[in-house]
Amino acid sequence: MPRIPRLLSIAGSDPSGGAGVQADLKTFSAFGSYGMAAVTALTAQNTQGVTASYPVAPEIVVAQIDAVLSDIRPDAIKIGMLATPDIARAVAETLARFGARNIVLDPVLVPTQGVSLASAGLEAALAAALLPLARLVTPNLYEASALTRTPLAKNADEMAAQGGLLCAAGARAVLVKGGDLEGEPVDVLFEAGEKRTFRGRRVPTRNTHGTGCALSSAIACELAKGAPLIDAIAAAKAWLEGALEAADQLRLSEGRGPPHHFYALWR
Repeated sequence: MPRIPRLLSIAGSDPSGGAGVQADLKTFSAFGSYGMAAVTALTAQNTQGVTASYPVAPEIVVAQIDAVLSDIRPDAIKIGMLATPDIARAVAETLARFGARNIVLDPVLVPTQGVSLASAGLEAALAAALLPLARLVTPNLYEASALTRTPLAKNADEMAAQGGLLCAAGARAVLVKGGDLEGEPVDVLFEAGEKRTFRGRRVPTRNTHGTGCALSSAIACELAKGAPLIDAIAAAKAWLEGALEAADQLRLSEGRGPPHHFYALWR
């Protein structure tokens, strides 16, 4: 029998289950993979927003990663919320030491609602320490703007320009997510000096909490299975569109709920 893909999430915890390591583990399972997690921060959040965030000590984050990588080697790693520059640098040093591969970095900086999830200096630490290790970086419009210190992109060409800046800073490939653009959503991949556009359909739902976590984790799952990057992105986007279409079925609260990660499995 073929070996089940192994995925590690390095991210913050969302007690409501919509984002962070909880969303990553659900996505891993939805893609038939074995999920593991190293927690970088404890947050207090729900479908209404984030009310508090407490970073984990860098040495504890490193100990968690050490425990996993010294025993169960993941086929891909998804990195989400890192909270502080010290955690970012510690994670980078640990992954480099183990020669980790298929790293998908989702640079969580600012939540849609609530308190900040990043302390001062995190953008610089991500750029210096983690961009060169990542197979793919997946910033949204606001994160791409913050990482490149340029104005918010208004179209695909400006998104591609920001992706180019991040590649020049050391990233191998960058997928700038344009879900916050007006009109139909578009994501732009910049890799090896070339731009590729992924267009989608805007799903009419308020339940979009944790979509960035889900998309980056889904891409990591496909990379773990050996898919080329373009195919991995396309498959992840198709799955997420279905999860968003089914999100209202969960009927969790009056806030911004998550996509339905298991829409294809639950009947």
